[in-house]
Amino acid sequence: MLLEDRIAVVYGAGGSIGGAVARAFAREGAHVHLAGRRRLPMEDVARDVVARGGVAEVAVVDALDEEAVDAHLRSVVEASGRLDVSFNAVGIPDQTVVGVPLVDLEAERFSGPVADYATSYFLTARLAARRMLPQGSGVIMTVTALLGRTGTSLVGGYGPAQAAKEALTRGLSAELAPHGIRVVGLRPQAMPESSTIREAFEPRAAATGLTWEAWQEQLASRTHPRRLMTLAEMAEVAAFAASDRASGLTGTTLNLTMGSLDD
Repeated sequence: MLLEDRIAVVYGAGGSIGGAVARAFAREGAHVHLAGRRRLPMEDVARDVVARGGVAEVAVVDALDEEAVDAHLRSVVEASGRLDVSFNAVGIPDQTVVGVPLVDLEAERFSGPVADYATSYFLTARLAARRMLPQGSGVIMTVTALLGRTGTSLVGGYGPAQAAKEALTRGLSAELAPHGIRVVGLRPQAMPESSTIREAFEPRAAATGLTWEAWQEQLASRTHPRRLMTLAEMAEVAAFAASDRASGLTGTTLNLTMGSLDD
């Protein structure tokens, strides 16, 4: 197994992306700590993991609360002796972020997601790194979106927020890689099973009149295989990137847009 006996913390584990990553990590042998604001969705993920013979623990943690993140990591390391993987899949409801033209957007509503996404990733990464430095190993990961690299209308501060996270991935890696800690991001394009794509669609539908089916077709038409990535495909890449088999990967965000974005 790719992650046998690894200790992994997944933030935002009650969401579609975080839950898929947590399940994939557990299938590959990791002891997974599920962290997030909502206990019930995380407990559903934990039950799935345990039913398949894996190990998962649930903790309510606000990834924007430095003291809460630090206390949780302290308990993880005290119980397990180490921290091997930190994955930030924290999301912000898109209804509060997208759907308004930039010229009509209040500054606070624009800057909110930029600050929250970047701060959440910074806090979880920095506090994880402090546990990884003494052991000389570890992997810090997050997930971004195509909008961090390409212009799209009606997304407010969401695109700049993803660009900030990708810049932070590069900066963290530059500092931490010499100490044996890899920092890697994933950049998938809209996955139909995720709650994120539905939340992103609804404000746009009100502004553009697009149907759900038409919007998915529009997004898929930009990919090389003319389809969108699945959560399972994204999660399998996450498990590989977190493993020793990806030891050459650091300071980069993996392009999972299936050809929508040329690197």
